[in-house]
Amino acid sequence: VCRSNKSPWVCLTCSSVHCGRYVNGHAKKHYEDAQVPLSNHKKTEKQEKVQHTVCMDCSSYSTYCYRCDDFVVNDTKLGLVQKVREHLQNLENSAFTSDRHRKRKLLENSSLNSKLLKVNGSTTALCATGLRNLGNTCFMNAILQSLSNIQQFCCYFKELPAVELRNGKTAGRRTYHTRSQGDNNVSLVEEFRKTLCALWQGSQTAFSPESLFYVVWKIMPNFRGYQQQDAHEFMRYLLDHLHLELQGGFNGVSRSVILQENSSLSASNKCCINGASTVVTAIFGGILQNEVNCLICGTESRKFDPFLDLSLDIPSQFRNKRSKNQESGPMCTLRDCLRSFTDLEELDETELYMCHKCKKKQKSTKKFWIQKLPKVLCLHLKRFHWTAYLRNKVDTYVEFPLRGLDMKCYLLEPENSGPESCLYDLVAVVVHHGSG
Repeated sequence: VCRSNKSPWVCLTCSSVHCGRYVNGHAKKHYEDAQVPLSNHKKTEKQEKVQHTVCMDCSSYSTYCYRCDDFVVNDTKLGLVQKVREHLQNLENSAFTSDRHRKRKLLENSSLNSKLLKVNGSTTALCATGLRNLGNTCFMNAILQSLSNIQQFCCYFKELPAVELRNGKTAGRRTYHTRSQGDNNVSLVEEFRKTLCALWQGSQTAFSPESLFYVVWKIMPNFRGYQQQDAHEFMRYLLDHLHLELQGGFNGVSRSVILQENSSLSASNKCCINGASTVVTAIFGGILQNEVNCLICGTESRKFDPFLDLSLDIPSQFRNKRSKNQESGPMCTLRDCLRSFTDLEELDETELYMCHKCKKKQKSTKKFWIQKLPKVLCLHLKRFHWTAYLRNKVDTYVEFPLRGLDMKCYLLEPENSGPESCLYDLVAVVVHHGSG
């Protein structure tokens, strides 16, 4: 109807294909149009067959029932749903094979061979595996792709021992989860490991992170459903839960044993968010010094706070400059945002500091110093500006270096750090388009 090629859903009654509920909803309209007016709520077997209630997502192969308004896992006695699923997979695999063959010919006949990666002196092809969108899951996919390109972090998970959560009849078979399945035996670390392995095995052009998303639904209720979510918020929840699960140990292997195997990560890590160190805090963990001075008696208070990322304001003087081509005034840079974060500021009336010497809330100043820089520095730009009644997106262009971001001038004791330890090269950027 709408000629869309996004999220095709096939009706399992009549095989007609429509766009899914997250595009223009023509699959749902097909179900609604097929409804037979029923008298006295009595359904005959004949009427039941023409309801067009069950359809399948052609991308993720999950089955949806409109009458239950939920994804379903059960099959017919003859296993017809699984047959449709296998048929769709075969169609997709043959399409991938022919597409890859066509791309290989293009590569052989052109100079595109430059996209190669040097590993240990030998040159290998750079494998690029995409992630399927499972509704509005671009927020999750963007973070997964970013984390998968942080080499030390990704390698740690890929080298973990596999945990086989399924046994008996379902061993070795792909399962299709629903919210109502009631399976509590889930491991975020294991599904995260599988996803990273799939992204780097290079055997397919796209991977569907269904199992990981199911576990996310289970342990992070905020992200249930298919609404748009904030990528930064998802990253923080994901890293926090990975950290907690790694601390607890899994598959009979304690977290400390796994960290000892990777000795470069376990050495002198004090920047922990909850208890002992893990690969999360070893790579992303830094320490901030929060310095508050009472303006009345001059008492100084210092507090050390661990962080996994720094949330930076875009300075107000740059808020009107929306693109890099606008002439009005200087361009906002990442240094401006970092300077604004670490500069001395006077706390306003709503944030008065409780001075222990004066024994009451007093006017004071606050300043941040970075006491310890992390191996990988995550910077989050606060792009939403809140007023009393509404929220505006700050779409100011912010310029940042691709290589050699020097963080030395923001350190508490810069003289104690080596020249290379304060320099950062860019690994990944997540950009949100639109105002929602």
